Amino acid sequence: MEAVPQDCPGTSSAQAGRGASCQGCPNQRLCASGAGAAPDPAVEEIRAKMRTVKHKILVLSGKGGVGKSTFSAHLAHGLAEDESKQVALLDIDICGPSIPKMMGLEGEQVHQSGSGWSPVYVEENLGVMSVGFLLGSPDDAVIWRGPKKNGMIKQFLRDVDWGEIDYLIVDTPPGTSDEHLSIVQYLSAAHIDGAVIITTPQEVSLQDVRKEINFCHKVKLPIIGVVENMSGFICPKCKNESQIFPPTTGGAEVMCQDLKVPLLGKVPLDPQIGKSCDNGQSFLTEVPDSPATLAYRDIIQRIQDFCGLHSSKEEKLISC
Repeated sequence: MEAVPQDCPGTSSAQAGRGASCQGCPNQRLCASGAGAAPDPAVEEIRAKMRTVKHKILVLSGKGGVGKSTFSAHLAHGLAEDESKQVALLDIDICGPSIPKMMGLEGEQVHQSGSGWSPVYVEENLGVMSVGFLLGSPDDAVIWRGPKKNGMIKQFLRDVDWGEIDYLIVDTPPGTSDEHLSIVQYLSAAHIDGAVIITTPQEVSLQDVRKEINFCHKVKLPIIGVVENMSGFICPKCKNESQIFPPTTGGAEVMCQDLKVPLLGKVPLDPQIGKSCDNGQSFLTEVPDSPATLAYRDIIQRIQDFCGLHSSKEEKLISC
């Protein structure tokens, strides 16, 4: 996978797509569209398509294996518990689409209608789209370079018939590469509420999360906050807490204080989380009294509060 240049100027810079560090980057033309070159018509088409989507939330992580897709799945489940809300989960982890498995939709296929691709529904108010629905087998490898990944993301945003949506959650792959640049650029005119960044307590994960936060600043992507996954293990019998992944440098809490970003919460380890994901079930309803469930619900409420506050500010600006 092609990496973002270390000294990437950012998509909003006047040098986007033009600087020396942009040479050879697969997103050079896409970034240049915002720096004086002919704009990609898809940006405006996607803006029009996204008018029916109230809130757009990206879920990011610097490193793989920290529970990002697990969090995305449970954020979607948690928001959809309110039957008055319409929720959509878009999986743009092109090479590792795990959302179909986690949502109990493995083996499902996308259907085409006159208004575009139809999402696959878990519940009447929870739709999902993933490249996993386009594969002949869950074991098929997706061996694509940057431009083809970008084209797939563009198609997901422009050609899927999302309908009226309250929350669109975008599950991204780990890192700061093609998919991240594409989703930010294509949604640039449609307004993204912000990003939720997932980490684990140990420094080897936090190192990459700092890069992710730096990426968000460079592309002017608001940060809703950081979630620390696998934050200790609470014994279900004696209720004592053990640190399976010791926070040797203070964990996400100290990092967030240093970088002045919100810490949304800490989710403790619970073996039932992995089991629920493997079975395509919602851990929140399967184990409602788990400390992890309570942590999830508190974090989801904080995200809802952020989106509601963001909407209020926008409405005031429009009225002015």
